[in-house]
Amino acid sequence: MTQTFYITTPIYYANSLPHLGHLYSTIVADVIQRSKKQRGFDTYFLTGTDEHGINIQRAAEKNGKTPQEQVDYVSGELKRMFHDFRLDTENGGYDVFMRTTEPFHYEGAQHLWCEIAKNKTPKGNETIYKGFYEGWFCAPCAEFKTEEQYVLADGSDVPNCLIHERPLDKIAEESYFFRLSDYDEFLIDLIEKDAGLVRPEARRNEVLSFIRGGLQDLSISRQKASVSWGIPVPDDENHVMYVWLDALSNYVTALGYGNAEKASVGFEKYWQNAVHFVGKDILRFHTVYWFSFLHAAGLTLPKTVYAHGMWLDADGRKMGKTTGNVIEVDVLHEHFQVDALRYFLLRDMVFGQDGKFGYENLIDRANADLASGLGNLASRTFSMITKYRDGSIPSGKIAEENYINAKRAGVSPDEQELVSVIEHARDEFLRRFDNFEFSLGLETVWTVIARVDKLISDAKPWELIKDDKQAETLNAVLYRASETLRWLCVLLYPVMPVATKNIYSQIGLSEDIAALDPANLKWGELATGTKIGVTVGVFPRIDKNKVMNEIKEQSAISDQRSAESEPGAIATGSPAVTEPVEAEVDNFITIDDFIKVDLRVGEIKVAERIPDADKLLRFEVDLGEEKPRQILAGLAEFYDPETLIGRKVVVVANLKPRKMRGLESQGMICAASLEDNSGPKPALATFLEDVEIGARLK
Repeated sequence: MTQTFYITTPIYYANSLPHLGHLYSTIVADVIQRSKKQRGFDTYFLTGTDEHGINIQRAAEKNGKTPQEQVDYVSGELKRMFHDFRLDTENGGYDVFMRTTEPFHYEGAQHLWCEIAKNKTPKGNETIYKGFYEGWFCAPCAEFKTEEQYVLADGSDVPNCLIHERPLDKIAEESYFFRLSDYDEFLIDLIEKDAGLVRPEARRNEVLSFIRGGLQDLSISRQKASVSWGIPVPDDENHVMYVWLDALSNYVTALGYGNAEKASVGFEKYWQNAVHFVGKDILRFHTVYWFSFLHAAGLTLPKTVYAHGMWLDADGRKMGKTTGNVIEVDVLHEHFQVDALRYFLLRDMVFGQDGKFGYENLIDRANADLASGLGNLASRTFSMITKYRDGSIPSGKIAEENYINAKRAGVSPDEQELVSVIEHARDEFLRRFDNFEFSLGLETVWTVIARVDKLISDAKPWELIKDDKQAETLNAVLYRASETLRWLCVLLYPVMPVATKNIYSQIGLSEDIAALDPANLKWGELATGTKIGVTVGVFPRIDKNKVMNEIKEQSAISDQRSAESEPGAIATGSPAVTEPVEAEVDNFITIDDFIKVDLRVGEIKVAERIPDADKLLRFEVDLGEEKPRQILAGLAEFYDPETLIGRKVVVVANLKPRKMRGLESQGMICAASLEDNSGPKPALATFLEDVEIGARLK
């Protein structure tokens, strides 16, 4: 029988427009559902909007809309964002976009209320009772606040919420209450016995600490006279169900619980294997409240509620419009590949902890890991197969009589060492993803990319092609790189579905990798003779300066949108042109002048041609710094770029950066040639001895 898996994001509150937090939670859930589906699970993926409550009423009034118009607009914008980032059903994303204004949800939520009301608490009391509540209420939090949860500013008699830093509402009215105070022992016992129920552990401990601090009964209704926008309480038209009981019930009503419209989805089928992904700020509601509601109604609990962290800006500050450090989703969509963003979000945040997000961080990660890593490995492999083997995947076998030749080229005749490495990486990747350790899983895979890159650089296929005795060695290197790419495509599909399908087709393969279980991958299944497809760069390098300038310009225009015109640009003027002055030329320099030139040992990691540039090559050179430098050099007429990868060269490290062809060159590679360009091609300054990368020439 096929195992099921039900994954949900929070349903996002429809009082404001979509932001990075919405996007992040949904991308993570999308990656997990693709991974599970790829491995044979019958999955169901829910996201959507929470559309009731006083905050919606107020937002609608402020915007001159009805509450229904308000939620229709916000839900539409959220759907648009999900479509832009390929998270919708059309692109293999969510199965249902849940809206709590749907009639079937009204029916299901009221059914849940009735099921809760007819049962007793763990201490034998009525679960729901009518009472009178007087207290301070935070509309954005959708909860009443205790003295520990608000602050009273000097000179004010109205406290502020500690979370939202805004005045609370004084509420004094009749209300229905859920007897939450009777569920403390049940909840502590439940959470302590099941370590996987609330994750990560630090958040689990926070929830237990909150429960041990004492639970108060929970107001679950508002009088219709004060809040009309909500689901009527069963058998009492004067009250509406308040936010958390209404909103949380969506996770079961979307599966057909308590309603006929969604019954075909299969509540019994999926609910038994439910996993909720939520932000840490709403974990308490999804555990203390939700677990108690479910138990009261006689329903099983979800398998896991996992609270992820928050994205801070690059300096570690909380994002907000007042601080001007918000990451705009439209900017992300315009300037960055969706797959690059997906990779960054999973690689740079340790799931469950806070992470830092800046546009520059994203560019650096995409350039280092995707353009120079996976993308470069694919590009150089397919280029060499095209050039050296007429576009056909060669055999990876080395005959015993050629073992000695392979060893001379630094290539192991036995491929099993590499096979063991990639099999271990595959198993570790799957284990990490099953445990929601996405960053560590991806880090493991990138060690494979680095290993195969080193295999190519050490073997030097551009040298092997010159020696007929090394034909099988060359074949083995090309086959191992291609077969590794096949594995990488299947493994990384859930994270980068578009890019991996693209690379997979370039290998010459046509299967749907969305249906290939990576656990079943076997080395050597890439058939010899497979014709590779048209080679196209999958991850072009991002010009950091260009993109950042464009983003800054967009931000400036957006900030000044209400102004009639933008401020005029300040003219800087051109330097004055003077007549050359003839002077006696002194061809000598002092030692002080020479010391100013910072010459360092660098290793070429990436070498490639620049489109429409006949003379320039683009290099990424490792100088022992945090990341390789981009350097442009006029060597395209003299060297094939793949022959230079792995070479150690002399670099002028303190040369002022300059732009060529829209790309910034951050140094100079030293080469020797005659001033009149006669004689042989320029010779790169290099070393006979083994020298450390980053060493300074004195």
